[in-house]
Amino acid sequence: MNVTIDAHSTIPPFEQLRVQVIELISTGDLVAGTRLPTVRRLAADLALATNTVARAFKELEAAGFIETRGRAGSFVRPQDFPERAALEAAEAYAERIHELGVTREAALGYVEAVLRR
Repeated sequence: MNVTIDAHSTIPPFEQLRVQVIELISTGDLVAGTRLPTVRRLAADLALATNTVARAFKELEAAGFIETRGRAGSFVRPQDFPERAALEAAEAYAERIHELGVTREAALGYVEAVLRR
């Protein structure tokens, strides 16, 4: 799995890992059924704390990108990309809007304006 973490980035390491795994899945570099490295192995490979990798895996699992099968490990789940990609984009947008302090109504107005273009 070709993932790199930029220790100097303002983006937290767990988020860098999460986004890169999603990208690998969406491009087909990680196909459904692929077994991922263990949390400990990936943490060691990337020089991260195991809790950092575990958090990324937990979020990937919650979003439906991977599934954990107990001691068997974590695996890439089959994806329905247009809907999943739209949901990920909406989640990122909502998070950023919240950070900026923009109201829900204004945020929805921006989306509607862009979709009308």
